[in-house]
Amino acid sequence: MLRLIVLGALATLCAAQFQPQPAGRILEPPVPALCAQRTIHERFNGKGYYFSWAEPRTSGQEMDWLAGRNFCRQRCMDLVSLETSAENEFIKSRIVQNKVKYIWTSGRLCDFKGCDRPDLQPLNVNGWFWTAELQKLAPTTDRTQNDWSESGGIGKPQPDNREAIQGGAPENCLAVLNQFYNDGVNWHDVACHHKKPWVCEENDSLLKYVRFTNPNIRV
Repeated sequence: MLRLIVLGALATLCAAQFQPQPAGRILEPPVPALCAQRTIHERFNGKGYYFSWAEPRTSGQEMDWLAGRNFCRQRCMDLVSLETSAENEFIKSRIVQNKVKYIWTSGRLCDFKGCDRPDLQPLNVNGWFWTAELQKLAPTTDRTQNDWSESGGIGKPQPDNREAIQGGAPENCLAVLNQFYNDGVNWHDVACHHKKPWVCEENDSLLKYVRFTNPNIRV
């Protein structure tokens, strides 16, 4: 069975996530009222999940990677982190069942201040992490420890940074694509500005923060 191993916290990069994004965009904090009213479509291994296509208010909507994260974070959730084989297969099964073409995950290639650390080099191999949990992914060259597709838009194993190679934006975000290149349901690196459906996963740290700072609100 596929094992999706994370290799330790990237705590030193935590603050970097809150640096302004292009056009002044930032990673937003949780909104207590939205946390209390968050919608959970399904639970798996103790975590609640929100599927954008399953909710009338967001069905048919697509967002870029940061907008998807902020939608989730406002509700004490974050984009899904596929940290185990079981969770990966659970999410993939819902994508297939609902005929969803692709989704965003919290996966990101390190491109913040501090990403020149020796242990992250080369970045395309050792620089991927789950931003929601600040957990590093296994090296992309270890194909037994991840679910990167063996193909893509230029016929190369993922991640391939195809769009940047072809003169566009770097492919710094991790999406799950459903047979997009007739290659199965697998991970792909994708430029973060593209818009896709998304999956939110309850985030323990955000929930604890809101419970501590808002003891009168039940979340």
